[in-house]
Amino acid sequence: MSFDPATLKYDAAGLIPAIAQDAGTGEVLMMAWMNAESVARTLQTGRATYWSRSRRAFWVKGESSGHVQTLKEMRVDCDRDCLLLLVEQAGPACHTNRRSCFYTAVRDGAEVEIMAPEAG
Repeated sequence: MSFDPATLKYDAAGLIPAIAQDAGTGEVLMMAWMNAESVARTLQTGRATYWSRSRRAFWVKGESSGHVQTLKEMRVDCDRDCLLLLVEQAGPACHTNRRSCFYTAVRDGAEVEIMAPEAG
């Protein structure tokens, strides 16, 4: 059966959340939004392509930073309203220069930074 991005369940703005996970380590790297066209572009090019809500434009991860996400596998959740992108990440995934966007933990009622920016 071939995959059709139109069969996914998008929100009212035509977007679907996409979680990027390191294909090798299982580390959750980031979450971003995709629309049907960015899903199609990602599958066609093998490069994670997202939709920027603020800029209202496509952005290929790493296009300006060099921190490219190469798609290894795309997975669709059971409700078809969320995607999991298993990627090979070059460099940090977060715009703060951290490996993951999830660098803050809530521990004992306090926010704790658990990951420093990468040197660079």
